[in-house]
Amino acid sequence: MLDCTMVERTVVVRNRAGLHTRPAAMIVKRAAQFASDIYLESDDHMRINAKSIIGVMTLAAAQGTTLKLIVSGPDEEQAAEAIAELFETGFGEPL
Repeated sequence: MLDCTMVERTVVVRNRAGLHTRPAAMIVKRAAQFASDIYLESDDHMRINAKSIIGVMTLAAAQGTTLKLIVSGPDEEQAAEAIAELFETGFGEPL
């Protein structure tokens, strides 16, 4: 039997500058550390691979934007926690 679990969380872009190049690179770098598939989905249902810098930049998410974090794989809980933490801390930028 296949394990079809998935973790979904809501994350909010808290930093003033939004998802510009530096935060996008932080997401991609952190996501690459995990075996799980990691996606971010916007309110208009655009789903991107969080391991793709182009994908993350395509979201053009401004401060206050709510995204759905979707993670599936062997280390999904750890991956979801690590990515959510980046959003919660505002990527180390002013909030």
